[in-house]
Amino acid sequence: MSKQNSLVTLTTDFGLQDEYVAVMKGVILNTCQNARIVDLCHNINPQDIFGAAYILFSAYSFFPSGTMHVVVVDPGVGSTRRIVCLKTDKYTFLAPDNGVLSLIADGEKSLSIINVTNNKYFLPEVSNTFHGRDVFAPVAGHLMNGVDINELGAEIFEIEKIETPAPVLSTNGIATAQIIYIDRFGNLITNINRGLLKSFQIDGMYGALSITVANHRIKKINQSYSEVEEGGLVALFGSAGYLEIAVNKANAKELLNVEKGDTVTINCSKYIFNEGID
Repeated sequence: MSKQNSLVTLTTDFGLQDEYVAVMKGVILNTCQNARIVDLCHNINPQDIFGAAYILFSAYSFFPSGTMHVVVVDPGVGSTRRIVCLKTDKYTFLAPDNGVLSLIADGEKSLSIINVTNNKYFLPEVSNTFHGRDVFAPVAGHLMNGVDINELGAEIFEIEKIETPAPVLSTNGIATAQIIYIDRFGNLITNINRGLLKSFQIDGMYGALSITVANHRIKKINQSYSEVEEGGLVALFGSAGYLEIAVNKANAKELLNVEKGDTVTINCSKYIFNEGID
């Protein structure tokens, strides 16, 4: 990575109450003084690997080519889990090898993966509890100073994956999906996107869509929250392209009393997309 590519994003579950994020930034800047640091997200739920994977996947491609994305959601810190540096045509990712890069690896091509072991690029003393400071931050700084990723360790060809739930279509045209993420507004993001929902259609059938979550039924997919009355349930495709359930000017999680992993059923046996939806 050339010195001109000095943009790095940070994604952690550290929150903003303590000093951890600022210390990571200090180490990066001590190593690479021209680094530009963007806080992607620090409010990942503690140890929520899939939540971090989803946030990263939803955001990474909107950054300029050459950006480095550093992720420290690391419940295995201090253990034998690996640290990996994954490089694509446009981006570099530095993260614990615990599945947090699963969605990136599934969606990107031309991957080069390095097992980061060369302690020449770590801080002189490495704690068992704060690899964000002692390993990830200095390694990121050295990479931005022009160190080749191959200097970090040996190439590997697989990373740890987390199982991502997939919607299932029954023979009677009912798709069973899951809530995979709940944002701070209480919106319920499911694991079904436009393309997948279209692929579930049964030729020659049309009519009204029916979505059911927590015994509440929604009869159509809207294009914005404001298309329903205040306090009303709405289904729409969110900015990341996934079907989400929301409440206009309220919190769907609290209203429906649901959690990540709960089921959403979609009766798509008689549905086709209306103009402007697909």
